[in-house]
Amino acid sequence: MKSLKISCLLFAFLIAQNLKANVRVASVFSSHMVLQRDKPVPVWGWADPGEQVRITFNRQTKQATAAANGKWMLYFDKFSAGGPYIMTVKGKNTLTLHDIYIGEVWLCSGQSNMDMTVAKEDRNWAGVFNEAEELANADYPLIRVIDADFTPSVPVLDEIKTPGWEIVTPKTVGHMSAAAYFFARNLQKKLKVPVGLVVTAYGASTAEAWTSKPALEANPKFTRLLTAFRDKLEQYAKANTDTALLNKAARDLNQWRLDTAKARAEGKPAPRKPRTAVNPERDQHSPFVMWNGMVAPLAPFAIRGALWYQGESNYPSADIYREIMEALITDWRKQWKQGDFPFIYVQLANHGNLITEPVKEDPMVSVRDAQRKNLSIPNTAMVVAIDNADPQNPGNIHPKNKQEIGRRLSLAALALAYGQKDVAYSGPLYDRLQVEGNKIRLYFKHTDAGLTAKSGKLQGFAIAGEDKKFVQAEAQIIGNTILVSSPDITKPVAVRYAWAKNPLISIYSSKENLPASPFRTDEW
Repeated sequence: MKSLKISCLLFAFLIAQNLKANVRVASVFSSHMVLQRDKPVPVWGWADPGEQVRITFNRQTKQATAAANGKWMLYFDKFSAGGPYIMTVKGKNTLTLHDIYIGEVWLCSGQSNMDMTVAKEDRNWAGVFNEAEELANADYPLIRVIDADFTPSVPVLDEIKTPGWEIVTPKTVGHMSAAAYFFARNLQKKLKVPVGLVVTAYGASTAEAWTSKPALEANPKFTRLLTAFRDKLEQYAKANTDTALLNKAARDLNQWRLDTAKARAEGKPAPRKPRTAVNPERDQHSPFVMWNGMVAPLAPFAIRGALWYQGESNYPSADIYREIMEALITDWRKQWKQGDFPFIYVQLANHGNLITEPVKEDPMVSVRDAQRKNLSIPNTAMVVAIDNADPQNPGNIHPKNKQEIGRRLSLAALALAYGQKDVAYSGPLYDRLQVEGNKIRLYFKHTDAGLTAKSGKLQGFAIAGEDKKFVQAEAQIIGNTILVSSPDITKPVAVRYAWAKNPLISIYSSKENLPASPFRTDEW
């Protein structure tokens, strides 16, 4: 009996030991990852409260103690580029991560044009120009990608859901972000170091969805967004607890099934399925839900900078888009605690049928202008995409020439993040004007080797007099300036350029053939 009692006690002890949490690292850390060079590298995870965790990596060993909630974090000293290395994590158990490189890491976020993959695969709207060729040639073992699954959340989550880091090969690149991949391909060729991409993006998401709740609450202009979300949450909760509403939904669904069966029997089209209430927490338009589930869990993973490709879904809040992006960028930098890291974003592309009117207002035009003004934020750069619509299908909201977007993003990164001063990374940006009689002279930044007119002709300019009515304008390049006029305007006061959803355009930089951003000189 005594031996049986001892055996039972031993068995109970072993069960108690196994019930303890094994030490683990956050899901953003896995084999094949890339860690940021030349910066302190944080690594974190969970273990039993008070448990000692020791990590050995590339001739450094660091220790941490798990807090009361089980979370631990430690920082490695700066590393130079290199690899592959092994990371060993020891607590009461041992983890080993393999094939780890040190190089350049970029956070890539936004909506569907960042989420758009190189190949169609399971998305008919995806796929780039020369898709088959791009897939076949995608042999870049030093480019690695981790992609966050769609996980919006009202509470802030600890981890992203992800399959882990993948190596770029012809078999994997098809389901990777096209814009991010082409960016990394250009960057890796220039820098000759490994490149890691942390992709967290989702189609149709708004900018406020990727911004934290405290950052939104700090600005009264965002109150309407937060109030609308709160109301939707309350309505959804009521709809899912009110017996009468639930019974009606059940009756509607049952009637739809009967009507569908009858329609099929008669060879008629099936009726539309009744709509059910959408959980606002699962809606990528809702404030802060994407931040909580798909960005907050990534901070403070060491990065060089961030790429952002978004704006189409913010037409209802175009009037405050500039402020939303200021809040987002400021807050991301605060949460990462890595200073004002480079933030590079893509301006909205042209879209829809060509518009030849001098000026045609549209929410997308307003968002574009807000994006231009966001360049006032330190250490930011903007990729102009006003010429990137598909030539044969300008109504495609997902332009297929992501190779050019990747090239322009990489030029901006080389100049902004890597100090390559000789890189021309921006098309001409309006700076100031000077009225000269019945003409207006425009001055620009980023003229580089000079200004050039697409197809040899300047177009897309509009000019207004004191009545603030814009008419088509004539324009000519004089040195690094442009002189704008109209025989109908004797006292000009303002100029606009490319001011429509899909406008006429003409101005490019001579050196890298980069288009000028649409602009306005007025603030009416």
